[in-house]
Amino acid sequence: MLLLAAFTLAWVFQLAPANAQTADEGKIIYDAKCASCHTIGGGVLVGPDLEGVTTRRESDWLMRWIAEPDVMLAEGDPIAGQMLADFNGIPMPNLALTDAEVASVVVYLDTSLDTPAAEDPTPVVVVVALQPGDPSVGKSLFEGTNRFDNGGPPCLACHSIAGIGALGGGALGPDLTGAYDKFGEDGIASILATTPFQTMSPIFGDRPLTEQEQIHLAEFLKLAPVSGRTAASVGQLALLAAGGAALLLLVTRIIWRRRLKEVRRPMVARSRERIEHSKHARNEQRNAASTMEGR
Repeated sequence: MLLLAAFTLAWVFQLAPANAQTADEGKIIYDAKCASCHTIGGGVLVGPDLEGVTTRRESDWLMRWIAEPDVMLAEGDPIAGQMLADFNGIPMPNLALTDAEVASVVVYLDTSLDTPAAEDPTPVVVVVALQPGDPSVGKSLFEGTNRFDNGGPPCLACHSIAGIGALGGGALGPDLTGAYDKFGEDGIASILATTPFQTMSPIFGDRPLTEQEQIHLAEFLKLAPVSGRTAASVGQLALLAAGGAALLLLVTRIIWRRRLKEVRRPMVARSRERIEHSKHARNEQRNAASTMEGR
Protein backbone atom coordinates (compact mmCIF):
# COMPACT_ATOMS: atom_id res chain seq x y z
CA MET A 1 0.00 0.00 0.00
CA LEU A 2 2.80 2.37 0.88
CA LEU A 3 4.55 1.44 -2.33
CA LEU A 4 1.43 2.28 -4.37
CA ALA A 5 1.10 5.65 -2.63
CA ALA A 6 4.73 6.42 -3.33
CA PHE A 7 4.30 5.67 -7.04
CA THR A 8 1.14 7.81 -7.13
CA LEU A 9 2.89 10.77 -5.54
CA ALA A 10 5.83 10.41 -7.89
CA TRP A 11 3.48 10.42 -10.89
CA VAL A 12 1.70 13.52 -9.64
CA PHE A 13 4.92 15.42 -9.06
CA GLN A 14 6.20 14.43 -12.50
CA LEU A 15 2.97 15.46 -14.19
CA ALA A 16 2.69 18.90 -12.59
CA PRO A 17 5.94 20.32 -14.00
CA ALA A 18 5.02 19.00 -17.46
CA ASN A 19 1.69 20.78 -17.34
CA ALA A 20 3.34 23.94 -16.07
CA GLN A 21 5.87 23.79 -18.88
CA THR A 22 3.10 23.29 -21.43
CA ALA A 23 1.28 26.33 -20.10
CA ASP A 24 4.50 28.33 -20.30
CA GLU A 25 4.95 27.25 -23.90
CA GLY A 26 1.34 28.19 -24.56
CA LYS A 27 1.96 31.68 -23.15
CA ILE A 28 4.94 32.15 -25.47
CA ILE A 29 2.82 31.15 -28.49
CA TYR A 30 -0.10 33.30 -27.31
CA ASP A 31 2.08 36.38 -26.85
CA ALA A 32 3.67 35.90 -30.28
CA LYS A 33 0.63 35.03 -32.38
CA CYS A 34 -2.59 35.76 -30.50
CA ALA A 35 -2.10 38.83 -28.32
CA SER A 36 -2.27 41.27 -31.21
CA CYS A 37 -5.97 40.47 -31.73
CA HIS A 38 -7.12 39.06 -28.38
CA THR A 39 -6.93 39.77 -24.67
CA ILE A 40 -7.55 37.57 -21.64
CA GLY A 41 -9.79 39.64 -19.45
CA GLY A 42 -8.89 42.93 -21.11
CA GLY A 43 -11.97 43.24 -23.31
CA VAL A 44 -12.64 42.92 -27.02
CA LEU A 45 -9.83 43.86 -29.39
CA VAL A 46 -9.83 42.81 -33.04
CA GLY A 47 -11.17 39.45 -31.88
CA PRO A 48 -13.08 38.37 -28.76
CA ASP A 49 -11.86 38.42 -25.18
CA LEU A 50 -10.58 34.90 -24.45
CA GLU A 51 -11.18 34.95 -20.71
CA GLY A 52 -13.14 31.79 -19.87
CA VAL A 53 -13.14 30.54 -23.47
CA THR A 54 -12.24 27.01 -22.31
CA THR A 55 -15.49 26.90 -20.34
CA ARG A 56 -17.62 28.53 -23.06
CA ARG A 57 -16.52 26.22 -25.88
CA GLU A 58 -16.20 22.46 -26.06
CA SER A 59 -12.61 21.28 -25.96
CA ASP A 60 -12.64 19.50 -29.34
CA TRP A 61 -14.25 22.49 -31.05
CA LEU A 62 -11.76 24.94 -29.50
CA MET A 63 -8.76 22.81 -30.42
CA ARG A 64 -9.88 22.54 -34.03
CA TRP A 65 -10.81 26.23 -34.25
CA ILE A 66 -7.32 27.28 -33.15
CA ALA A 67 -5.73 24.76 -35.56
CA GLU A 68 -7.77 25.41 -38.73
CA PRO A 69 -10.23 28.31 -38.52
CA ASP A 70 -10.22 28.78 -42.28
CA VAL A 71 -11.41 25.22 -42.86
CA MET A 72 -14.20 25.55 -40.30
CA LEU A 73 -15.39 28.78 -41.91
CA ALA A 74 -15.34 27.14 -45.34
CA GLU A 75 -17.37 24.23 -43.95
CA GLY A 76 -20.00 26.65 -42.64
CA ASP A 77 -19.55 25.97 -38.93
CA PRO A 78 -22.37 27.99 -37.28
CA ILE A 79 -20.33 29.26 -34.32
CA ALA A 80 -17.46 30.29 -36.60
CA GLY A 81 -19.87 32.04 -38.96
CA GLN A 82 -21.51 33.94 -36.11
CA MET A 83 -18.15 35.13 -34.80
CA LEU A 84 -17.18 36.28 -38.28
CA ALA A 85 -20.36 38.35 -38.42
CA ASP A 86 -19.87 39.71 -34.90
CA PHE A 87 -16.33 40.92 -35.57
CA ASN A 88 -16.71 42.99 -38.74
CA GLY A 89 -16.15 40.12 -41.15
CA ILE A 90 -12.50 39.76 -40.10
CA PRO A 91 -11.63 36.04 -40.28
CA MET A 92 -9.21 34.47 -37.86
CA PRO A 93 -6.11 33.48 -39.86
CA ASN A 94 -4.66 29.99 -39.91
CA LEU A 95 -1.55 30.30 -37.72
CA ALA A 96 -0.08 26.96 -38.89
CA LEU A 97 0.26 25.65 -35.34
CA THR A 98 1.11 22.03 -34.64
CA ASP A 99 -1.19 19.87 -32.52
CA ALA A 100 1.24 20.19 -29.60
CA GLU A 101 1.29 23.99 -29.92
CA VAL A 102 -2.51 24.13 -30.03
CA ALA A 103 -2.69 21.99 -26.91
CA SER A 104 -0.21 24.29 -25.16
CA VAL A 105 -2.29 27.36 -26.00
CA VAL A 106 -5.45 25.71 -24.68
CA VAL A 107 -3.69 24.73 -21.46
CA TYR A 108 -2.46 28.29 -21.05
CA LEU A 109 -5.96 29.70 -21.62
CA ASP A 110 -7.36 27.21 -19.12
CA THR A 111 -4.77 27.90 -16.43
CA SER A 112 -5.17 31.65 -16.88
CA LEU A 113 -8.60 31.29 -15.25
CA ASP A 114 -7.00 30.28 -11.96
CA THR A 115 -3.96 32.54 -12.19
CA PRO A 116 -4.63 36.04 -10.86
CA ALA A 117 -2.72 38.85 -12.45
CA ALA A 118 0.52 39.49 -10.66
CA GLU A 119 0.62 42.77 -8.84
CA ASP A 120 3.82 44.70 -8.51
CA PRO A 121 3.92 46.10 -4.97
CA THR A 122 6.23 48.88 -6.08
CA PRO A 123 5.23 49.77 -9.64
CA VAL A 124 7.65 51.88 -11.61
CA VAL A 125 5.93 54.36 -13.89
CA VAL A 126 8.00 55.63 -16.78
CA VAL A 127 6.53 58.77 -18.27
CA VAL A 128 7.36 59.32 -21.92
CA ALA A 129 6.29 62.61 -23.43
CA LEU A 130 4.50 61.73 -26.66
CA GLN A 131 3.09 64.22 -29.10
CA PRO A 132 -0.55 64.04 -30.21
CA GLY A 133 -1.12 62.22 -33.47
CA ASP A 134 -0.49 64.36 -36.53
CA PRO A 135 -2.06 63.01 -39.74
CA SER A 136 0.36 64.95 -41.92
CA VAL A 137 3.33 63.32 -40.18
CA GLY A 138 1.57 59.97 -40.45
CA LYS A 139 1.12 60.54 -44.17
CA SER A 140 4.80 61.36 -44.65
CA LEU A 141 5.73 58.17 -42.77
CA PHE A 142 3.25 56.16 -44.85
CA GLU A 143 4.65 57.53 -48.11
CA GLY A 144 8.29 57.29 -47.04
CA THR A 145 8.99 61.04 -47.17
CA ASN A 146 10.03 60.65 -43.54
CA ARG A 147 11.82 57.40 -42.73
CA PHE A 148 10.90 55.17 -39.80
CA ASP A 149 13.39 55.47 -36.95
CA ASN A 150 14.19 51.74 -36.92
CA GLY A 151 14.64 51.50 -40.68
CA GLY A 152 11.43 49.77 -41.74
CA PRO A 153 10.15 50.29 -45.29
CA PRO A 154 7.33 52.79 -45.94
CA CYS A 155 3.78 51.48 -45.90
CA LEU A 156 3.32 52.72 -49.48
CA ALA A 157 5.61 49.93 -50.71
CA CYS A 158 2.88 47.36 -50.04
CA HIS A 159 -0.35 49.28 -49.42
CA SER A 160 -2.52 51.89 -51.07
CA ILE A 161 -4.81 54.41 -49.39
CA ALA A 162 -6.94 57.41 -50.32
CA GLY A 163 -5.18 60.75 -50.58
CA ILE A 164 -1.64 59.65 -51.46
CA GLY A 165 -1.38 60.78 -55.06
CA ALA A 166 -2.59 59.86 -58.48
CA LEU A 167 -1.02 56.43 -58.86
CA GLY A 168 -1.76 55.08 -55.39
CA GLY A 169 0.55 52.59 -53.69
CA GLY A 170 1.64 48.96 -53.74
CA ALA A 171 -0.62 45.97 -54.29
CA LEU A 172 1.05 43.34 -52.07
CA GLY A 173 -1.10 44.30 -49.09
CA PRO A 174 -4.73 45.45 -48.94
CA ASP A 175 -5.97 48.99 -49.48
CA LEU A 176 -6.03 50.63 -46.04
CA THR A 177 -8.60 53.35 -46.74
CA GLY A 178 -11.21 51.74 -44.48
CA ALA A 179 -8.86 49.92 -42.12
CA TYR A 180 -9.52 52.21 -39.15
CA ASP A 181 -13.27 51.74 -39.38
CA LYS A 182 -12.82 48.00 -39.84
CA PHE A 183 -10.47 47.28 -36.94
CA GLY A 184 -11.33 50.16 -34.63
CA GLU A 185 -9.01 52.31 -32.54
CA ASP A 186 -7.77 49.48 -30.30
CA GLY A 187 -7.36 47.09 -33.20
CA ILE A 188 -5.27 49.53 -35.26
CA ALA A 189 -3.14 50.34 -32.20
CA SER A 190 -2.52 46.63 -31.62
CA ILE A 191 -1.66 45.95 -35.27
CA LEU A 192 0.78 48.85 -35.49
CA ALA A 193 2.41 47.79 -32.21
CA THR A 194 2.79 44.09 -33.02
CA THR A 195 2.60 43.88 -36.87
CA PRO A 196 1.12 40.38 -36.56
CA PHE A 197 0.40 39.54 -40.19
CA GLN A 198 2.55 37.01 -42.02
CA THR A 199 3.84 39.49 -44.58
CA MET A 200 4.55 42.17 -41.95
CA SER A 201 6.23 40.09 -39.23
CA PRO A 202 9.44 39.29 -41.18
CA ILE A 203 9.78 42.94 -42.23
CA PHE A 204 9.06 44.71 -38.95
CA GLY A 205 9.99 41.95 -36.49
CA ASP A 206 13.40 43.44 -35.76
CA ARG A 207 12.50 46.97 -36.91
CA PRO A 208 9.35 47.82 -34.96
CA LEU A 209 7.53 51.11 -35.22
CA THR A 210 8.16 53.49 -32.36
CA GLU A 211 5.21 54.43 -30.17
CA GLN A 212 5.22 57.96 -31.57
CA GLU A 213 5.20 56.65 -35.15
CA GLN A 214 2.26 54.41 -34.29
CA ILE A 215 0.29 57.40 -32.99
CA HIS A 216 0.93 59.45 -36.13
CA LEU A 217 0.08 56.57 -38.47
CA ALA A 218 -3.10 55.77 -36.57
CA GLU A 219 -4.26 59.37 -36.91
CA PHE A 220 -3.54 59.33 -40.64
CA LEU A 221 -5.44 56.05 -41.07
CA LYS A 222 -8.33 57.49 -39.07
CA LEU A 223 -8.77 60.40 -41.49
CA ALA A 224 -8.07 58.44 -44.69
CA PRO A 225 -11.71 57.51 -45.47
CA VAL A 226 -12.73 61.19 -45.59
CA SER A 227 -9.60 62.59 -47.24
CA GLY A 228 -10.21 61.25 -50.74
CA ARG A 229 -8.08 62.31 -53.66
CA THR A 230 -7.03 65.93 -53.87
CA ALA A 231 -7.92 68.05 -56.90
CA ALA A 232 -4.24 68.09 -57.88
CA SER A 233 -4.00 64.29 -57.82
CA VAL A 234 -7.20 63.97 -59.86
CA GLY A 235 -5.74 66.43 -62.39
CA GLN A 236 -2.51 64.45 -62.53
CA LEU A 237 -4.44 61.25 -63.09
CA ALA A 238 -6.48 62.88 -65.87
CA LEU A 239 -3.31 64.17 -67.58
CA LEU A 240 -1.69 60.75 -67.34
CA ALA A 241 -4.79 59.14 -68.80
CA ALA A 242 -4.93 61.68 -71.63
CA GLY A 243 -1.24 61.26 -72.35
CA GLY A 244 -1.54 57.50 -72.37
CA ALA A 245 -4.50 57.64 -74.74
CA ALA A 246 -2.65 59.99 -77.11
CA LEU A 247 0.40 57.74 -77.12
CA LEU A 248 -1.75 54.69 -77.82
CA LEU A 249 -3.46 56.46 -80.72
CA LEU A 250 -0.10 57.52 -82.15
CA VAL A 251 1.31 54.01 -82.00
CA THR A 252 -1.89 52.59 -83.50
CA ARG A 253 -1.77 55.11 -86.33
CA ILE A 254 1.84 54.27 -87.17
CA ILE A 255 1.14 50.54 -87.19
CA TRP A 256 -2.08 50.75 -89.18
CA ARG A 257 -0.66 53.29 -91.58
CA ARG A 258 1.91 50.76 -92.68
CA ARG A 259 -0.72 48.08 -92.96
CA LEU A 260 -3.00 50.37 -94.95
CA LYS A 261 -0.19 51.12 -97.39
CA GLU A 262 0.43 47.43 -97.90
CA VAL A 263 -3.28 46.83 -98.51
CA ARG A 264 -3.89 49.96 -100.59
CA ARG A 265 -1.01 49.51 -103.05
CA PRO A 266 -2.39 46.43 -104.81
CA MET A 267 -5.91 47.88 -104.65
CA VAL A 268 -4.76 51.12 -106.27
CA ALA A 269 -2.76 49.22 -108.88
CA ARG A 270 -5.76 47.06 -109.79
CA SER A 271 -7.97 50.15 -109.93
CA ARG A 272 -5.54 51.97 -112.21
CA GLU A 273 -5.28 48.87 -114.39
CA ARG A 274 -9.06 48.74 -114.77
CA ILE A 275 -9.18 52.49 -115.57
CA GLU A 276 -6.46 52.14 -118.21
CA HIS A 277 -8.21 49.12 -119.68
CA SER A 278 -11.48 51.08 -119.85
CA LYS A 279 -9.76 54.03 -121.53
CA HIS A 280 -8.11 51.72 -124.05
CA ALA A 281 -11.44 50.04 -124.83
CA ARG A 282 -13.15 53.39 -125.36
CA ASN A 283 -10.35 54.59 -127.64
CA GLU A 284 -10.66 51.44 -129.73
CA GLN A 285 -14.40 51.96 -130.00
CA ARG A 286 -13.91 55.56 -131.15
CA ASN A 287 -11.32 54.51 -133.71
CA ALA A 288 -13.61 51.81 -135.03
CA ALA A 289 -16.51 54.27 -135.27
CA SER A 290 -14.33 56.78 -137.16
CA THR A 291 -13.22 54.10 -139.61
CA MET A 292 -16.79 53.09 -140.35
CA GLU A 293 -17.80 56.70 -140.94
CA GLY A 294 -14.89 57.21 -143.36
CA ARG A 295 -16.08 54.32 -145.45
